[in-house]
Amino acid sequence: MSTKTPSKSQLLGTETITSLLIKQAVPASIGILVMSLNILADSIFVGNWINSDALAAIGVVLPISFFVAALGMAIGIGGSSIISRALGADNTDKAKHTFGNMLSLTVLITVLMAVFGLLYVDSLVPAFGGRGALFEPAKVYYKIVFYGIPILGLCMMGNNVIRAEGAPKHAMIAMLIPSVGNLVLDYIFINRLGMGMAGAAWATTISYILCFGYVLWFFVSGKSELLCSLKHLLPDWGILKEISSLGFVTLSRQATSSFVFLIMNNILFELSGADGVAVFRIIGSMMMFALFPVMGVTQGFLPIAGYNYGAELWGRVREVIYTSLKISCGLGVLIFLGLFFFTYEISAVFTDNPEVIEQASFAMKLVFLSVPIIAIQLIGSAYYQAIGKAIPALLLTLLRMAIILIPLLLILPNFFGELGVWISFPIADVLSTVITAYFLWKAMSKLKPVSSTD
Repeated sequence: MSTKTPSKSQLLGTETITSLLIKQAVPASIGILVMSLNILADSIFVGNWINSDALAAIGVVLPISFFVAALGMAIGIGGSSIISRALGADNTDKAKHTFGNMLSLTVLITVLMAVFGLLYVDSLVPAFGGRGALFEPAKVYYKIVFYGIPILGLCMMGNNVIRAEGAPKHAMIAMLIPSVGNLVLDYIFINRLGMGMAGAAWATTISYILCFGYVLWFFVSGKSELLCSLKHLLPDWGILKEISSLGFVTLSRQATSSFVFLIMNNILFELSGADGVAVFRIIGSMMMFALFPVMGVTQGFLPIAGYNYGAELWGRVREVIYTSLKISCGLGVLIFLGLFFFTYEISAVFTDNPEVIEQASFAMKLVFLSVPIIAIQLIGSAYYQAIGKAIPALLLTLLRMAIILIPLLLILPNFFGELGVWISFPIADVLSTVITAYFLWKAMSKLKPVSSTD
């Protein structure tokens, strides 16, 4: 008697949690690491091969492109939560219909946003801190990057769906392609061809076109369980509502991050000019790079928690929460220790401007002070998103930046100058972590008792 080989998604409910987390988190971490190195290298190349004003100009544009790209990520994570739970409940048709609606929604929204962004470029660039000498280089970078925004949105959406299917290695490759491609094209366009800001922008745009080619291949080559037909692209308002409510959590997080960048760029420009903006560009680049293992565990946590919640395997849900917290907090301690003693050397890699190096070295120590505990906040908010609870996921996601950090940024610099900007980060991290830990503990206590099937 033959037995049917379980699909990749079914393994999310049968393999040991530790093994699954390793399989999911390691490729995600590698992908985030390479993507972070890409951002770091982009900053290093621009800062050294062009100048520090060009470095600051990219920092001005990034929150705008991050926000539009976040539309694709939001749809991807929101829809992937539905897909994971649908696959866990053995409802493949709902999973396919969800993916089809995700495709339609991503194309519609990102195209509209790209058109809007290009029409109002002269207003948006100054609003995000691209003033004075920063306006022209920021505008050059902005316009070229925005041509590829729909492609970027589809890449971000597709990557999350690939991970939700239990194919983390393919999701990792999808992240590696634009990162490696951008590094190679940066060298060719900036260093060899002398294209300046336009070269940096075209390197970014072309690299995501390459990524889209790989994502498209994955879904049409038979690797995916979600090959959908035209009927799945037609709107299902129930599914669209759930995608929107869950995706709004991610979109709010990214939109808030963009708003924080806007506030930071303008505050720092007023306090110390382009040098202050360049300092935050360095720190912003290091944020994703330093936290890549913790973010990888969070990415790996989402499909495992969602699938097992959908399959009502409550013991496995508890186990993945505990295991993810232990691993990510341990990694946070190591990151903090490794980073704290080398801030000057790290800052010096980005620029030869001594004032920027000194300011960035000091600020980095304060901004990353609470790295050992930040995983609690990330896992806590991700748990609610994984199980389809949009409102608590939204509130916990907005807690750190929108509810706590932004008010601190608007108040503390009035009393402490630049120091007030930097100390706002660890204060927000500690307060949001304590509150999130309380709500996560309450949610876990409400899970049904472990049954024999867990």
